[in-house]
Amino acid sequence: MITGVLILLVLGAAQAQAAGYRYWSFWRWSDGGWAYQQQGPAVHVPADGAVDGWRFAVSPDGGQDAARPGTPGDFAAVCAGTPAEAGRKRVAVVLDFGAAADAPGGESPPAPRTACAVVAPRASSAEVLATVAPPLRYDTNGLLCAIAGYPRGGCADQLGAAGAPQEGERPAQGASAARTSPSGPVLGVGAGLALVVALGAGAAWQAHRRR
Repeated sequence: MITGVLILLVLGAAQAQAAGYRYWSFWRWSDGGWAYQQQGPAVHVPADGAVDGWRFAVSPDGGQDAARPGTPGDFAAVCAGTPAEAGRKRVAVVLDFGAAADAPGGESPPAPRTACAVVAPRASSAEVLATVAPPLRYDTNGLLCAIAGYPRGGCADQLGAAGAPQEGERPAQGASAARTSPSGPVLGVGAGLALVVALGAGAAWQAHRRR
């Protein structure tokens, strides 16, 4: 019986982890692949020749587990038609609006696209994005909610395993945030594991009494 309960708790923890957030994640192209951007867009200052990537999706836990942009970050290709300017920098931007399954109800994701921004040398990634993909929408905490007007509503909504929006914590990656670290699913799994440990200790105590 104890074994059965432990299995159910582990399965319950896995289901809690399946809950996710619908939001824009922030990436940088590095060494031939997309790397999760540890700094928020208002803090990060990309270098000349850098590539910023953005992906809208329902991701299980944010951070490194978030969905990556599906388009490679080829700076030479994206900025091929944009000449360099003295005293300015060029930054390529890849926008992946995600799949239809990730879209909020009643909305359809635009096609992926790329752009080449020409901005001041100290321009942040948030300023780069505002140059090539307006309008941007932020919430009162500085969390980026929409790029190029997509999605029209909502902001990093938490979804349960059944796909229904739920109240809860949000990813912290926004215009004023340093990194994404949603804690809802993680706390659910931790609580489940704590119960597993407690039940295991109880089982050992019962076995000791029977001796």
